[in-house]
Amino acid sequence: MQRSSSSNSKRYRVVQWATGNVGSRALRRAIEHPQLELVGVWVHGADKVGRDAGELAGVAPVGIKATNSIEAVIALRPDCVLYMPHVFKADDVCQLLEAGINVVSTRMELQNPKALDEALYHRLQAACNQGNSSVHATGSSPGFISEAVPIVLASIQRRLDLLTINEFADCSSRNSPEMLFGMMGFGKQPGPASQGQLEHIKYSFGPSLQLVATAMGLPIDEFVVEAAVGLARNDVHIAAGVVEKGTVAATKTILTGMHQGKPLMKFTTTWFISTDVETSDGETWKFVQPSGWHVVMQGDCPLDVVITFPVAPEDYAEMTPGLTAHRPVNAVPYVCEAPAGVCTTVDLPQIIPQLA
Repeated sequence: MQRSSSSNSKRYRVVQWATGNVGSRALRRAIEHPQLELVGVWVHGADKVGRDAGELAGVAPVGIKATNSIEAVIALRPDCVLYMPHVFKADDVCQLLEAGINVVSTRMELQNPKALDEALYHRLQAACNQGNSSVHATGSSPGFISEAVPIVLASIQRRLDLLTINEFADCSSRNSPEMLFGMMGFGKQPGPASQGQLEHIKYSFGPSLQLVATAMGLPIDEFVVEAAVGLARNDVHIAAGVVEKGTVAATKTILTGMHQGKPLMKFTTTWFISTDVETSDGETWKFVQPSGWHVVMQGDCPLDVVITFPVAPEDYAEMTPGLTAHRPVNAVPYVCEAPAGVCTTVDLPQIIPQLA
């Protein structure tokens, strides 16, 4: 049965799944949202079980206690779960979908069904069919910048020659040593880019770009990945610690999607804690802006768009979780009203937030 589009008057019962940096921001916005009614919170850590959702969201208590039981979540009979854990578990997602609960997620595994393992895709689709439910994934990057923005910019084109997206992220103010020094590799000795690093970039952004390219009738035939690092010329003191001279203080990855032997889409990430670096590729990197994106669409109506975050440095850390959390929250009504199945950005109507 096909369900109708979102209605301003309807309210949706939601559960927030996981309350990390992004999840706790989504939880706060779900509490405040005029169309959403928070009915539950799932947490991973035992220390959070039983705590009030308002406390976990950084607002006043709301009388809803956190649980780590999926059975308890299903018993609440929510319309939707905002699924934002650090680790994707297909069993949990399928159990929710089979129970008739829609899922909106930030997990990249769910962003483009054509990029999923075939067995997993069919399993998710079967779960959706059983529960008459839908699952959708989005965020800031990938998501907003690699799907929503290009689709809008392409709406005035009749020819696309090349789409380039440059992402800049100044990570120096993040007090997250595990993420910066462990996951992102800052402060490490230089070395060749690992195959795992290159595959991670391809896996993270490739499916999102392919989704848009295929929707426009220009499917990408292959992706080519390049990587380079910038080494600190001096010791760099940041919120998370010290990055010593000669170690990695910036990284650049370039993912190029090829169509009929020519570049069609190019996504470049430049993540850094210092701009005073020696680059491994011998090129002078242009740190043309602080954190944000530079999008250029070359076609018969060429466009050049720069997106930055005009907030004070002391407010930056407070603002950034919303970049990833807010779009999934705004998507809840649309996913709840979508036809059953795995749905993507190109399957849904344009997401318009309800702000009052």
